[in-house]
Amino acid sequence: MKAVGYTQSLPIDHSDALLDVEIPNPAPTGRDLRVAVRAVSVNPVDTKVRKRAAPPAGEHKILGYDAAGVVDAVGPEVTLFKPGDEVWYAGSIVRPGTNSEFHLVDERIVGHKPKSLSFAQAAALPLTSITAWELLFERLGVAPGKSFDPRTLLIVGGAGGVGSILIQLARRLTGLTVVATASRPQTTKWCLELGAHHVVDHSKPLPAQIAALKLPPVSLIASLTGTEQHFAALIEILAPQGKIALIDDPATLDAMPLKAKSASLNWEAMFARSTYQTADMIAQHDLLNDVADLIDKGVLRTTLDRSFGPINAANLKKAHAQIESGSSVGKIVLEGW
Repeated sequence: MKAVGYTQSLPIDHSDALLDVEIPNPAPTGRDLRVAVRAVSVNPVDTKVRKRAAPPAGEHKILGYDAAGVVDAVGPEVTLFKPGDEVWYAGSIVRPGTNSEFHLVDERIVGHKPKSLSFAQAAALPLTSITAWELLFERLGVAPGKSFDPRTLLIVGGAGGVGSILIQLARRLTGLTVVATASRPQTTKWCLELGAHHVVDHSKPLPAQIAALKLPPVSLIASLTGTEQHFAALIEILAPQGKIALIDDPATLDAMPLKAKSASLNWEAMFARSTYQTADMIAQHDLLNDVADLIDKGVLRTTLDRSFGPINAANLKKAHAQIESGSSVGKIVLEGW
């Protein structure tokens, strides 16, 4: 089968950074689904793994996490799906990736694809939806429900993939005041269209901008990018007994300043359940089905921004380069072979 992989960690502009390859078609066992991949999206984690994780000599590492496709075959222990089902999921970081014509994935982290979306539109969403949902409702402990919530949620990096879903979840499923950060007219417009009450500029000092809005206490902060750069300002902004949740990779953080405010620091890593085969791993199956239902009801929308064409090495290199530029809005998708 066709796939896109690499044999060594290289800059994305190197001719061998990503390669079109042929690999064996895998056979499902246990609770695995074999999915005929119709569309994938590219996330920052794809670029980070490519730069950091070289495969053993003579082997190809296949990247890709988000996928939408059709179940082609099932393992003997599968109970949730059957061949022909349309599915979407974010895969596992410890297994071969979705940049392949057929892909094995544990059914417990797979959901039924939203009926109202194309494969490309659906592929833009799983990883970011899981991350945003877990961050908001599990790490920050917000209870879903539209009753008034006398708190403000600050989302640093609102126009990225996770931010684009988090804004929608917070605005449509909670009573929080939602403030996003952006630094360009295009990204500011995007955040407001998704539902942010206010947008502030993260290229300028944040505390003064937040104070000027005269909002309810900023008790919740989702730091999705630039945490190391903004950390001191976020602690200043954070209300006593507040919570900060982050997803990026700061080299180091000094958490001691949080003590005076009895504040907490929370990490969200959506691959934790699949990596460690946690007892509640099936929560991601349920979560994806809930998100699909919200999409089909018109509560949430896809965050697909651009399609880069068929799934091949050349187009994936362009997508990786765009992600690494730091100027993406929403999600980049590739569709078909």
